[in-house]
Amino acid sequence: MNYNNKEISMITKEVSFEVKNTKKGSLYVENILGRDLRIAAIAIKQALPSDYHAITNDQLKKLAAEVGVSHITLLAKTSNDIIGVRSSEVNELNMSTKDWGYWYDAFKQIFALVPVSVGKGLTLPHYWSGPIEIASSNPKHVDKWGYYYDGTTNYMIDPFFRDDKVLEYQKRFGPEKIIQDFTKDPGVLELTVFNPKNFGKKKEFVHLNGNIYIKISDQPIWYGSYQFKSYKKDADYIKKSIQTKNIQSYKDHLKGNNIIKTFVPVFPSNDEPFVIGIVYNYGLIQQELNHELQVHILLSIAIMIVVLIVSFIFSRSITKPIAYIAQQVNEIAQGNFGKTLHITRKDELGFLAENVNALSRHLQSFVSDLTESKQLIEYQAFHDPLTGLLNRRYFQEKLSPIIEHANQTREPLSVLFIDMDRFKEINDSFGHNKGDQILKIIADRIKLCLPDEDRHIISRQGGDEFTILLVNVSKEEAIIAAEAVVASLKKPYILDGNEFYLGASCGISLYPDHTKNLDSLFIYADLAMYAAKKMGGNKVVFYSDQLLKTTIDKPLYEARLRKALENQTIAVFYQPKINVASGELLGAEALLRWTDEELGNVSPEIFIPIAEDTGLIHPLWEFVMTMACHQVSEWNQDRSHPLSVSVNFSARQFQEPHYMVKRVKEILDGTRLAPQNFEIEITESILLSNSSEIVDSLRYLRDLGISISIDDFGTGYSSLSYLRNLPIDTLKIDKSFIMDITEDYRNSEIPEAIINLARSLHLNVIAEGVEKNYQKEFLLSKNCVQMQGYLFSKPLNKDEFTRFQKMK
Repeated sequence: MNYNNKEISMITKEVSFEVKNTKKGSLYVENILGRDLRIAAIAIKQALPSDYHAITNDQLKKLAAEVGVSHITLLAKTSNDIIGVRSSEVNELNMSTKDWGYWYDAFKQIFALVPVSVGKGLTLPHYWSGPIEIASSNPKHVDKWGYYYDGTTNYMIDPFFRDDKVLEYQKRFGPEKIIQDFTKDPGVLELTVFNPKNFGKKKEFVHLNGNIYIKISDQPIWYGSYQFKSYKKDADYIKKSIQTKNIQSYKDHLKGNNIIKTFVPVFPSNDEPFVIGIVYNYGLIQQELNHELQVHILLSIAIMIVVLIVSFIFSRSITKPIAYIAQQVNEIAQGNFGKTLHITRKDELGFLAENVNALSRHLQSFVSDLTESKQLIEYQAFHDPLTGLLNRRYFQEKLSPIIEHANQTREPLSVLFIDMDRFKEINDSFGHNKGDQILKIIADRIKLCLPDEDRHIISRQGGDEFTILLVNVSKEEAIIAAEAVVASLKKPYILDGNEFYLGASCGISLYPDHTKNLDSLFIYADLAMYAAKKMGGNKVVFYSDQLLKTTIDKPLYEARLRKALENQTIAVFYQPKINVASGELLGAEALLRWTDEELGNVSPEIFIPIAEDTGLIHPLWEFVMTMACHQVSEWNQDRSHPLSVSVNFSARQFQEPHYMVKRVKEILDGTRLAPQNFEIEITESILLSNSSEIVDSLRYLRDLGISISIDDFGTGYSSLSYLRNLPIDTLKIDKSFIMDITEDYRNSEIPEAIINLARSLHLNVIAEGVEKNYQKEFLLSKNCVQMQGYLFSKPLNKDEFTRFQKMK
């Protein structure tokens, strides 16, 4: 125990010295990195034009490599924010900074060409370098930023170092190495440097730009590991050590070890205090006692042998028990525990037999506990604790030998990558507890869809992602299995009397048809899954080379899309909306079509997501609004019954609802289209936020006479509360429900329910995707008279639509 106390004192001095040095060294290194970033910023300014509109993200990627920084972001002012307008890091694009506290204050001072006075970081002429921190645009990384603006550009230059470039000093000079050296001592099981301000308290998460993370300074543990966990007790002892400024300790049994935990408070001058936690193996003392016991037993045996030889002639009653005991001790030494010595004596031999029996029982119990713990650890290592499914680690480890076996036997394999559609909305709206319950239901449904356990491996990759490996299954069988899973996951989820609607996007890759590479097989299934999502979700998509080409050529698509917008070579098509009962043409839905001289016909399912990712969705939206409103206004001049036109609004338009309302009014006024002849089509996901700004904007538009329609109704999270309380005029039945209807009207329950729901809420209802006569007849029988689809007309250009009007 004296040695233990001396060792704790030495360890505390060494670790606290290293922690203090690390903190001092970090400030020195931060200033060096800050000055390096300023030099890089000046070089960047010389290499770029003064207007960020003339700069591309690819240009910044190349320039970042040339000047030796990880990434470059350009920040510009908007009416009420400072945002990322160009960046070599995709997560920084359109990034808002107005909620960044003193960082935002520093940005405003830089733009005002005054020295930064926030009291943190490094201030130089026209320049400020913020402290090292977790990146709010991508919390997986730790960054060191610099910000430069001298008034000659319409943007601020933000070069930054990432991860290894930032943290290298800590690896070289931090306390981790000395902590590792100390924990090599068998007596020291663990060393931890605690942050007493945050340990044991509710984690202080930062919510910025859609990300959640904990600041570096707010991490509850600064250095070392924390495996011997006892949160509540440790938090109390840490708090007590800080309050009393004295060392605190306690004994416990954790992770199969008898330990003593010691907490040493350290109060550096001019810095925040911290606590060093030391877990010492108290079992070493017990081991010493056991060693002494073993020595005594061995000595006793030796003495008994001598006595046996001397007293053999006097009494065999002594020698036989001793031989018996020696035999049993030998059995124990060979690992045969649990046997019992049957000696009914009250002398020393009887006492020895009882001790040997106790030792045998203890060793048997220890080995049994060890076996059970090993089995439990192996189970936990390969299973997801929430759903009980196999986890990502098991999937990755087993996939390689399965593929090797398939290569020998030439059996086909299929990888299904499944991601739940709109699952994040459940977590955001109802909390993670509800989300966890739904994940369990999802896992059970997948297992029920795949009963043959010998031909598949189901795993949860994390979050709402699942993978399925199908063994010796044909392409057709894989499609049937995938569609069965997607159909099952599409059914309602009922929790606490509430119905939740989700969907699932599934991507499939085949071995060896698509690839024989293990990593590529998984990536291809992932790509196919994202393609299914871009197609609206609730779909199964096979991987194809075109998917890979689309992913690789995304910068090309973006560049060609920008050029098409500048040259106005994107066309607006119009799909007629018909009152089938009267035969009257009601209006049209405006749709975008893009034919590029280099790329050919590009599907909206490809270029619309690219436009949303790159910010091009705003000019694209204004283009289709202006063209469609102008054209319909021109057609209405010659009509006694004016046509209406509907335009799809992206969630991006509602990021700035006041600006969106202003532009809608300006375009309607400029094209002289009456608001009563204009309709907005939005998806259910926009309404889920239910923010006051969005609701007020929709009500203002509706007061002008504009109609509001919910597109693809029934495929998202449908809440009666927003249908009843928000300004909505029309429900648009998604085409997937119409296509499911058969000639004998099977699978018609959902369309009928939507029609009845709309009627009870006094809303209009229109069906899209009507392609068969029996679908039309079913809808008419349910008094749904407004329809659109290929049964009546495909989307038409303006000349074709002009001729179509004359036929009606």
